[in-house]
Amino acid sequence: MNKFNDLFNKMLDPFLRLVNTKAMMAIKDGFLLTMPITLVGSLFLLVANFPIPQWDTWMSSLFGSDWSAPLNQVAGSTFDILAIVAVLGISYTYAKNEKIDPISTAILSLVSFLILTDSFVTTESGEMITGVIPKGWTGGNGIITAIIVAIIVAKTFAFFINRDIRIKMPETVPAGVANAFSAMIPGFVIMFGSMVVYTLTSRFTGASLTALIFKLLQTPIQNVSDTLPGGLFITFLMSILFWAGIHGPNIVMGIMGPILTANALDNQQILDSGQELIIGENTKIMTVQLIDVFAKFGGQGITIGLLIAALLFAKSQRLKEISKLSIVPSLFNINEPVIYGLPIVFNPIMLIPFILVPITAVLITYGAIITGFIQPFTAVQVPWTTPPLISGFLLSGWQGLTVQLTIIFASTGIYYPFLIKQDKQFMLEELEIAAELENEKIDLNVAKENTL
Repeated sequence: MNKFNDLFNKMLDPFLRLVNTKAMMAIKDGFLLTMPITLVGSLFLLVANFPIPQWDTWMSSLFGSDWSAPLNQVAGSTFDILAIVAVLGISYTYAKNEKIDPISTAILSLVSFLILTDSFVTTESGEMITGVIPKGWTGGNGIITAIIVAIIVAKTFAFFINRDIRIKMPETVPAGVANAFSAMIPGFVIMFGSMVVYTLTSRFTGASLTALIFKLLQTPIQNVSDTLPGGLFITFLMSILFWAGIHGPNIVMGIMGPILTANALDNQQILDSGQELIIGENTKIMTVQLIDVFAKFGGQGITIGLLIAALLFAKSQRLKEISKLSIVPSLFNINEPVIYGLPIVFNPIMLIPFILVPITAVLITYGAIITGFIQPFTAVQVPWTTPPLISGFLLSGWQGLTVQLTIIFASTGIYYPFLIKQDKQFMLEELEIAAELENEKIDLNVAKENTL
């Protein structure tokens, strides 16, 4: 086991060095700032598209045929500015970690992003309308550009400030005014550089940098992430990292979360344009909801199946107590008590089911989508603490609930034989401890008798 751990750690070190860089930490933490608006926007979108038959007909009879327009306005004003929030959040987080002015950095990142993005839209008749900020690039389609721009601008700003290349003001000047003047030199360089890049890409490719990155980088990455092998690898990586004591979901989804979210937003755009989602043609299957709500509900590894098996079949006191203490947090998708309490971390008995269960969940959900049992996921999301079955119902109606219930049964069945083996091991340990305590008690009684 020690040799395996040493080999695993050697393989893991390069990956950890990458994810622990300042840039990757800023991407992970900065993108979390998009969560409040996407969750709130999802609530409005959920009401507009509640998964109950005849919902639209019933609401239309009460509030008129355009009853959902205000709800869609709110949803569109959240999901359609995802790239803007991301560029602000990531650059702000990077600057804050570098201990430089985060507000100035975030503003300059936003300005750079807008410079690099087209400021016009073309109508269906071919007319070009200028002086606008096209939502087509400020939402999911601009995510990769937002990430790249945020990191480059933040690094550039830090370069100038850390080397004191700035306009200095007397110490008596208020901090806000001093920061504004300090940002002028790096701000000029960033804006001028953005202008040069926009000019070059527009002249030689006929497209803005945002459109170019979407075509050459974001689309291929999304397509790779939208494959079954891609989804299985994401799930495997989260499990193996968590088994090694590293919070795999935070690390992996910090990187892949924006891409999987963009997949879901692509589906929403298709629906918003009046088209139907057709599997195999225009639809993304592997989305953030598939991973969060169906492949790791109850916590990574879907350990809720392990806890159910333990409550039903465990005989050792250790497993009984751990399962009782862990079941309630697990219902709200928090499974650290069983991860570290059992433990699952570096536990060779639990390695196989901890990896196999979420992979099985991906296969079940993927199959349910391609067979048409549940519809592909769109912009609607649910808070991560939403209990299983409820989250499935909110996303996909009774079909989603059924899929989650199937996964729970599968999870319980897969964990069962490994649980029995773990339970027997714990029982032997408890018997040994009981025997030792009994011997100590006998020795103590003998010692008392001898003393008397």
